[in-house]
Order: sequence, then C-alpha cells, then structure tokens
Amino acid sequence: MSPEIERAEQEAVSLTSELIRIDSTNTGDPETLVGERSAAEFVATKLTEAGYAIEYVESGGRDRHNVITRLEGSDRTRPGLLIHGHLDVVPAEPSEWSVHPFSGAIQDGYVWGRGAVDMKDMDGMMLALALHYKRHNIVPPRDIVFAFLADEEAGGQYGASWLVERRPELFEGVSEAISEVGGFSVTFGDGVRAYLIETAEKGIRWLKLRAHGAPGHGSMVHKDNAVAKLAAAVTRLGNHEFPIVLTDSLREFLDGVSELTGMEFPEDDLEGSIGKLGNLARMVGATIRDTANVTMFNGGYKSNVIPSTATASVDCRILPGREAAFEAELDALLGPDVERKWLALPPVETSFDGAIVDAMKASIVAEDPGARTLPYLLSAGTDAKSFQRLGIRNFGFSPLKLPPDLDFSALFHGIDERVPVEALKFGTRVLDRFIRAS
Repeated sequence: MSPEIERAEQEAVSLTSELIRIDSTNTGDPETLVGERSAAEFVATKLTEAGYAIEYVESGGRDRHNVITRLEGSDRTRPGLLIHGHLDVVPAEPSEWSVHPFSGAIQDGYVWGRGAVDMKDMDGMMLALALHYKRHNIVPPRDIVFAFLADEEAGGQYGASWLVERRPELFEGVSEAISEVGGFSVTFGDGVRAYLIETAEKGIRWLKLRAHGAPGHGSMVHKDNAVAKLAAAVTRLGNHEFPIVLTDSLREFLDGVSELTGMEFPEDDLEGSIGKLGNLARMVGATIRDTANVTMFNGGYKSNVIPSTATASVDCRILPGREAAFEAELDALLGPDVERKWLALPPVETSFDGAIVDAMKASIVAEDPGARTLPYLLSAGTDAKSFQRLGIRNFGFSPLKLPPDLDFSALFHGIDERVPVEALKFGTRVLDRFIRAS
C-alpha cells in the first residue's frame, strides 16, 4: 500500500468526523431545519484550495446549498461517472445518545455521530479522494463528477431534483452514477462475506390524507365526523397486507445467497425463510411487498368540538412495476370520502451487469479476496430517483467492510449511529481502485 493512499484513508476518517461536527439537520420544515450551508462551504473550501473549479449552487429556501465539480478524464469521448452524496442529516436527540450526535467522536474504533452512515462517511471518502487526485495529478480514465447535495432526506426538492430540473448541464455526458446504501458487507453464518450493491429501490409516495365532515358540539349525536371517517380509513390501510412480489433484483439476491450458503427461500414461505437472514432480514423483508405506514394523524383543537377536517400522513414505499396496482389498492382501501395529495418519487431499477459492475466486483475482491458481490433492492430511496430522469444508470456503492455482528441497517436514522474507522479506510481504497478502473 502506497503512503499516498494511506494519507487519503486517514483523511477520509478525519473529514467524516469534521463533517459530522457540522450540524446540517433537515427536518423538512423551513422553520426548523438547519440547512446544508456550513457543510457545503466546508466542502467548497477544501475543493477550491486543492485547485478545483467548483459550482456552488444555492437552490432556494433557507441555507440550501450544493457543491459540484468535475475532474476531467483521459478519454473525454467516454461517458462520465457521477459520484454523489448528500450533506443533510435527519434530526437527532442528544439525550438518547451515548455520545453527542454532532461530536464526530473517534473512539472505540468508530466515528460516531449523525450522518456517520447516512451519509457523511461517503462524503468523507469522496472528498478525500478528490483531494488525493489533485494533490498527485492523477487523471482518471473518464470524467468524474463529484456532487455534494442538499435535501436528500426530504426528497431532494432543493438538491438533486432541483439541479436536474434547473442545472442539468452540470451532469452533461454522465451515463452512470454511484452513491449510498450499497457496497457494504454482510457475513453469513458460515463466515462467507458478501457485499451488497444496490441496483434497485422502491418508489416513495409521501401521502397526505384529508377527510371532511360537519363541525359541531361534542355532546350531540353526530354521524358526519371527519376524525372518525379518517380514522376508519387509515385503520383499513394499516391492517392491509400488500401482496408479495419477487422483483428481478430480489430474486437475483436470494439466488446468490442460496448459492453462497445453501439456504433455501421457497416462495410459499418467503417471509419465514427470509427471517433466517438475521439482522439482514429487516432490510430484505421490507422489499418483498409494498408498504403504507401511517406516520401522523391530526384532527380537532378542543375536546368538546367536532372539527370539520382531519388529516393524516402516510409513508408509502412501492416496488418497481407496482405503481398502478398499488394506487388501485389504495383507492379501494381509502374510499371516495378521503382526499389524497402526494409527493411521488419513482422506483429505480437497473441490471447487475456491464463494465461498471465488473469494476465494482474487481475493486472489492482486490481488497477482500474471496468476497462475493450481490445485487439487492433497497426499501428506502436515494437521490438516484432524480438522476434517473437524466437517463443515468444508478447504483448504490459506498463500500464498507463491516464487523459480522454490527446491525448496520439499524444505524440508519438510528441512535448511536457510527461507522468503523477501518471500514472507512477500506472503502477509500476500494473507491480509488474502482474510479481508476471504471
């Protein structure tokens, strides 16, 4: 290992810690969010000092900022590669944590804090390698666009979506992209280690429901009650189980696990057999069917007053190819008396093949001989939903070699979020190999 890449590894750790110390909380509410300005300024300063020409884009709203730069490759006729990460994080309550969520503490072999895995770890690795390439005049085989983005945690309205709609020229010539929630390792019971690369993700519909009724006094007989009407509808929704659907990405993942471990996943007991995957079962189990979870319910303002309206929020996650069927089921469950408005973000899916996948596999195996790679379907969503509108092929590839007993999926938006120091160093080496080979 060269001393040069060793410096980049150490820098990835320190930069991740420094980025975590910058509070960039995104509540989705303009009145309470902190915003990405300080984190974007930090990244912009580092890149500018290294000699990059940057695009520093204020995308509207309060403190919503994005940083984009392009490192030219040796073959300008080849399509470029986008490497993107978001700078915002979800809220964290300090009293619930072992360390302060914005301390960026490096202790016990981990970097701790909000964003450690979602996704300031990838931001730190991206930034460290961008600085490394300028410092040593390294020219990749094709253009690399580094993008540090705002607002992913609330759908990208002031980040990826805004840029795709208003500044698409920043991504001109890009054909493929990598970002978060992929490339991490899982260890099965017999010690076999596989790295999961995200090739698909569910669509998102953040649904706002509203029911109307006649207002009145709480002491009267009342048969047109907005609260009761909406409560009955969301109860039907909450009790409903959407059908199991085996997508191509899920089928390929399960086939790969079967080949590696000998586990079987019969379709007549898919849920039960997925339960054998341990900590991974929660993540995989969320990808076998659509989900619609009620997250907020509001109605009324006084205990003896029947209100004229009631509202609820529902987080819907939809499998690729299921949009029309999901909407039909939703209509039948909610009925005609409940109004529906939503923010819709589409599913994403690509195949697990091509030169870019070969480069991912080779870069992983070079650092972890004998490891395997598997495609998988993500139950959540990323900024890939916006970039696919530009015809870009998207993958989750933020490589981390994780301890076998670490419940990685529980760290996303969780308490005591943390990333292993050695995993960050590993990921930096893998990404360096991948970028040079892709």
